[in-house]
Amino acid sequence: MIRSELIQKLADENPHLYQRDVERIVNTFFEEIIEAMARGERVELRGFGAFSVKGRDARVGRNPRTGETVDVAEKHVPFFKTGKLLRDRLNETES
Repeated sequence: MIRSELIQKLADENPHLYQRDVERIVNTFFEEIIEAMARGERVELRGFGAFSVKGRDARVGRNPRTGETVDVAEKHVPFFKTGKLLRDRLNETES
């Protein structure tokens, strides 16, 4: 599902809201998550999972094409850990 599909689904399920308002809500939701992570904060959505930022140290890498060594700078990457409810839902077995 992409952002526009999410907006359309929410607008369809909430006919009392204008689509532009739903779009503003969804965009605000994602912006808040992004801003919190940019500040180094952890964002937890109970039952769904937690977003956090992990640091990767600087290292010496290798160019796979030429084999020459390359310095790779320190960087921060987003990390997502699924919540128990989501994990259980994904691994449900049909009886």
